[in-house]
Amino acid sequence: MRTILYTFNVELNWALVKRLNKIDRFDASWSSLEKVEGDKLQQLKDISTVKSVGASTRIEGSKMPDDDVEQLIADLANAQLEERDEQEVGGYYLALDLICDAHESIDISVNAFKHLHRVLLIYSLKDFWHKGDFKQHSNTVEISYSDGTKEVVFKTTPPGFETDEAMRKLVDWFHVEDEIHPLIKCAVFIYEFLTIHPFQDGNGRLSRLLTTLLLLKFGYVWIQYISFEHEIEQRKTDYYRVLRHCQSNRPNEAIDQWVNFFLDCLDTIQGELSDKMKSKRYGTILAPREVDILRIIQAHPGTSSGQVSKKLNIPLSTVKRLMAGLVRKELLVKHGRGAGTNYEISD
Repeated sequence: MRTILYTFNVELNWALVKRLNKIDRFDASWSSLEKVEGDKLQQLKDISTVKSVGASTRIEGSKMPDDDVEQLIADLANAQLEERDEQEVGGYYLALDLICDAHESIDISVNAFKHLHRVLLIYSLKDFWHKGDFKQHSNTVEISYSDGTKEVVFKTTPPGFETDEAMRKLVDWFHVEDEIHPLIKCAVFIYEFLTIHPFQDGNGRLSRLLTTLLLLKFGYVWIQYISFEHEIEQRKTDYYRVLRHCQSNRPNEAIDQWVNFFLDCLDTIQGELSDKMKSKRYGTILAPREVDILRIIQAHPGTSSGQVSKKLNIPLSTVKRLMAGLVRKELLVKHGRGAGTNYEISD
């Protein structure tokens, strides 16, 4: 059965319903999983955050690997952020952290989006003139390739009144529409946001942040523990291909390909999260640096955090944070106090 959602044509068939039901069945069991796992989930969230920040910025052309992203996040308060990639990573982390911590109080409104855009670009020197404001010049959706070349994916809504009006209509529709499934509503909203491209720059990154915001507000809180952005990065070619295909038939286009792509990404990452939660090794899922720390201490019992910092050539603050986490997981035992503090592997 075909129906009109917002201004788009979407086929609501049994295959779509089955996919929605599958996602919702996992969601229904999540509350009990949270209670059982408790503090162990923080580790998954930390790993997911690094992956999300790294992936979302790399989609737009950043070159920073996850290890560098993790280090920058750990020392963000003291970082200089002189490079463009560093500025984008820092801003994305702050915006994502804000959404995860305060999603219940963040409105779905133009003003809230402008505030999130300011946070997203807070460190970006070249974007100071437009951050937090809708675009003043025409822009296009482009795909960036590894060789530095770019390709136009599709044209966007003209700046000025047309962008203001398009965003107002989208937000109004979001608050009035209450009959469609939340995940379909989310897919439609993000597609139209991307097509409008309301800001001069940062729209792709903001669209992924808004995806997390909408999912959290709809009650899909597990999205914090697995990276949606990483899945989009893995499917970057298909991501742009689907957007190009749907938008090329504008206006009143059919967006079945986009809806199915969006749900397939959620289905995939939910499956990955489910596997991690079911794994008997869940309690020992470790980040690469945590593994490095354990190896050093296993080889040299009684090692201090300062010695680990020197051996791995990473900031002491990062080492202390990671080692505190390993103590909480009962993988390390802490001895002594102050300058005499040292560690050994737990039995």
